Order: sequence, then C-alpha cells, then structure tokens
Amino acid sequence: MNKVLVTGGGGFLGQAIVRQLRAQQVTVVSCSRQAHPALAALGVTHHQLDLADIDSLRQAATGCDTVFHVAAKAGIWGDEADYHRINVQGTANVIRCCRELGIQRLVYTSSPSVVFGEEDIEGGDESIPCPSTFHAAYPRTKAEAERMVLAVNDDQLATVALRPHLIWGPGDHHLLPRLVSRARQGRLWRIGQRQCLVDTVYVDNAAEAHVLAARRLKPGNPPAGKAYFISNGEPVPLWDMVNRMLAAAGEVPVSRSVPVPLAVAAGTALETVYRLLNITAEPPITRFVAKEMSTAHWFDISAARRDLGYQPRISLDEGLQRLQHWLQTHH
Repeated sequence: MNKVLVTGGGGFLGQAIVRQLRAQQVTVVSCSRQAHPALAALGVTHHQLDLADIDSLRQAATGCDTVFHVAAKAGIWGDEADYHRINVQGTANVIRCCRELGIQRLVYTSSPSVVFGEEDIEGGDESIPCPSTFHAAYPRTKAEAERMVLAVNDDQLATVALRPHLIWGPGDHHLLPRLVSRARQGRLWRIGQRQCLVDTVYVDNAAEAHVLAARRLKPGNPPAGKAYFISNGEPVPLWDMVNRMLAAAGEVPVSRSVPVPLAVAAGTALETVYRLLNITAEPPITRFVAKEMSTAHWFDISAARRDLGYQPRISLDEGLQRLQHWLQTHH
C-alpha cells in the first residue's frame, strides 16, 4: 500500500486504522461528513463529504490504491431511507469509484449482525447464512452492502469484508458512553438471567485485522471475496463484560433484570407506537436489542487467523486496564 482512502477515518475504528497505517508510513486520505482536526495531527488529508456525493468521493479517492470503507450509519433506530442511502448507496458509490479509478483493493467493515437471526450463535463460522428477515435497518442494510462488496470481487478489484464484534476501547464515543448514560439514568436493566457468552474486540485488534487483510488482499489470495469474523477470541458472559466496562468508568454494576418475554413485548409495543406517532427518538427498548442482549453470539475466528495472519495482541484484561487509564486521564 502506498496511498489509501479511509472512509469514516475520523470515527472510533477509522482513527485506529489510520494511526496504524501512518505508523507504517502509508499515505492516508480520509473522508467523512464531519471535520476531524485530530486527523491533521496524524498527517492525514481529510475531505469533508457525504458518501452520496459521488464526485467529491471520486476526488478524495483519486491516486489511491486501497480503500478501507469503514463509514456507515450505525444504531438500532432511525429512518430506513437514511440507512439505505448511507450504508447501501454509499457503498455502491465506493465500489463505483474503485472501478473508475483502477483501485485494486477494497476492505469493507461489515458487522456480525448480518447473520443474527435472534437465536444463539455459539462458535459460529463464516458458513452461517444471513437470516431471511431482520428487525432493524442497520443489519439489513449492512448485509445488503456486504453482499455487494463480495459480489464485485474479481481479477481487477479484490474485496474482503470484516465483521468485528462489539468494538470497544479508549476513545469509544458510542458503546461505553451509551452504557454509562443509561446506567446513570437508571435505564440499564439486565435482560433475562442466562449467562450468554458474547465476543468483543479491542479497537486496536480490530484495526490491525483491517490492515492485515489489506496487505494480503490480491486476486486469487484466500481473503479475496470472503467475509471474516473478527474478535478477541475470548467470549465472556455478556453482563460480566458490561459490568467490567462500567467498573472501568467508575460506575456500579447492573443488578436489576427484566424477563426476556417482557422485554421483547415492550420493544415490539414501543416500536409500533413510535412509528405511528412519527417519533424520531430511539425507544427505550426495541425487539432487536431485547433479543441481542439475551442471546449468545460468539464466533470461530480460525479463518481470520489462517487467511489474514490475525492474532489478537491486546487481551481483554489488558484492554480493560488501558480503558480505565484512558477514562481516568481524559474524563
């Protein structure tokens, strides 16, 4: 890699990828809808744009040999059209730019939620199919975008999709702040009593997986045209992990619980009411969250180890120590 484009380079995972690329002396261009002054300090050229703007995207990608497509609309609630415009049409525009500009490698950040069918996934590998229906726009549009990326893999453009699961670590502005906010408001309840194992991945491990994939990605090589689960390889009970992250932030553990059927029923009812009343705010609970927080989902990452040379360097324990130190020094 000589010059790369990182879409969403100012985000949590995007910046981690950028830092690793710059440490390897790779020239990096970034693009996102917002300005990110921190990127300038890393020597990154940043373009403020919308992925729907194909002309601006093409300008940002000109001269690049690799694209890391990290940008996406995440979350579990919102307008379906917005998710489709950013996650699906935005990905189509990235692919189009790669074709037009002769870019050889495209690394797409997908999500394990593309295979989540509301049942336990224990040690699942990449042979798991996508479910026939989704209960949230995010996994539905990410699954569609992943299929597009893998389908265009050929001898001119090598593509790969990575599925990092529950990314966390210093600099997280989504998962941990959300947990802390709900805990402080008394709105964080354990769903069910089962000890469901889940995978997570420390942000620097997830970023390294992306860089490794790009370096091995070429037509005919094993990563080309495939999807890979990425995690720390240390599945833990979900609520144990939640409480350890809360402890790192100086918060008390979650002790209250609600039965799974009640949470699912509440999520279904709230979604219906919010849609009928055109309420844009996120409901306190949704069906997707109720199911996701009460089922096991951990994955076999042997394919990533074999084909990408991926080995999680930062363990869960070390990552939590780093997170606690960062929180103490930054907040």
